[in-house]
Amino acid sequence: MKTIDLNSDLGESYGAWSMGDDAAMLDVVSSANVACGFHAGDPTGILRTLEAAAQHGVAIGAHVSYPDRVGFGRRDMDIASADLIADVVYQIGALRGLARAAGTTVGYVKPHGALYNRIAVDPLQGAAVIEAIKSIDSSLALVCLANAPIIAQARAAGLQTIAEAYADRAYTKEGRLVSRREPGAVLHDPSQIAERMVRLAVHGTIEAIDGSVIHVEAQSICVHGDSPGAVAIARKVRLRLEAEGVGISSFVAPHGVSRSA
Repeated sequence: MKTIDLNSDLGESYGAWSMGDDAAMLDVVSSANVACGFHAGDPTGILRTLEAAAQHGVAIGAHVSYPDRVGFGRRDMDIASADLIADVVYQIGALRGLARAAGTTVGYVKPHGALYNRIAVDPLQGAAVIEAIKSIDSSLALVCLANAPIIAQARAAGLQTIAEAYADRAYTKEGRLVSRREPGAVLHDPSQIAERMVRLAVHGTIEAIDGSVIHVEAQSICVHGDSPGAVAIARKVRLRLEAEGVGISSFVAPHGVSRSA
């Protein structure tokens, strides 16, 4: 059976401010990209999300970011390599400690927001993220934008890479994500999104915002946890994929209690 990972960004609530429905999303996804406190998330909420993920048998990734809580990690930063390396090591280390307390482990790293988009095409910041991961645990996989140069860069450095596609985001004809500032950048119709992901998983193609068809080879699909109707979208995507004979499974072995079939 063909399989693909389904992931979501979780652990992003902060104090009295709630973001997304982590409990419901963990019933659907196979991997959880958990905030590390730099763009969102507080220790109590992050720990709660990790404990729930362990109970559901969902794999955990460190969702590392620029230090940008005000901008939710979506503002680009020209940050020195030494600072970026330290920031990424710090975030992974913090999440690993919380994960151990929750009875689970961190199996991969997925940069968030502006950092994710920047390293996709910026070899200097990409090298800093790669060095940070290798310095703390070279067995951690790096989740990257499918078709982006960072994939070859990370593989050449000896890291396992996972190419990722976005269920709820529009693509340019070059295979990049359409900027959130542009109309139509974020998709909201669960049925439309699910059909796009079936096409991606089965045929390796997706329709760009200009109507052209682009090739996207991905091992993981992301549904943003903070999007309106995120859980409904994730459920629809999972149901349609499974109906087409595509299994949902993480690319790393989860720890904790496996969910029942």
